[in-house]
Amino acid sequence: MILKELTTERTSVTSSDLPFFVVLARDGSFVAEKVKELKAFGLRYIVICGEKLDQPSVIYRAPIGKYDAINFAVLEGKIPGDTTIVAFNDVDTRISGFEPMLHYFEDSRVAIVYASEVVREGPQRTFFALFNPLRKLFPLAASGELMMMRQEVLRKILPLKPCKAEDTYMMFKVLELGRKVVFCEDCFAETERTKTGSKEEIYKRKTVAGIYQALSFTRPPPVIRFLYAFLPSLAILFLFLGPNGYHMFKGILLGFLDFRRGDRSGTWKTTYMK
Repeated sequence: MILKELTTERTSVTSSDLPFFVVLARDGSFVAEKVKELKAFGLRYIVICGEKLDQPSVIYRAPIGKYDAINFAVLEGKIPGDTTIVAFNDVDTRISGFEPMLHYFEDSRVAIVYASEVVREGPQRTFFALFNPLRKLFPLAASGELMMMRQEVLRKILPLKPCKAEDTYMMFKVLELGRKVVFCEDCFAETERTKTGSKEEIYKRKTVAGIYQALSFTRPPPVIRFLYAFLPSLAILFLFLGPNGYHMFKGILLGFLDFRRGDRSGTWKTTYMK
């Protein structure tokens, strides 16, 4: 187990030196698999679940949105006080590990480290192939699939307002505070995303609306705001990717329009199916 490996390398390591995992789950799907995975790593955790399950460390919370689950977990005292690093992890992911992410926190200026997503099939394989090199240069969007954050900084930015892109919202707030964020490609969270262009359009519409919500609540560096100011125009480049690119382009425009029309909700009203 990871805990034993770390203890062998650094005898001063205790459980409080490891990240405390907060797993976000809309319902009971994948909870058993995620709990088994985290136990195999020797980690402490809680699951904030939108379905009532009779399992240890699984806490029911009506599924209002991930922003609400995060507020609940932290502000209602569900995270041990001796925790230095809080890790947020989506229930429907498989993680490769996390130790390389912890090394970045040796720099006291670093407040957030987030892992790469791995998608085996569907339109987002192409999207991440284009997007990941860009966000190595600019912190444009975080990855909530696996994201670690210093608890002392996390508490400074809560409570989160309703937002459909809570991970990027938190990242922008950290940047506003003058702290550093790191995109770690040495760890990844494998997940399934959209498998058709039409579903990708829905997904892009949700996430883009959420990112503009996040921008309205925060003041990240000017270059980030500048790039998003031109996103609706730049999105036309996706048309060169064929049918899937067309749906990405349309989803980005619809998400931007949803925000401009006043969408400030923290949940997606349309049923989303992978």
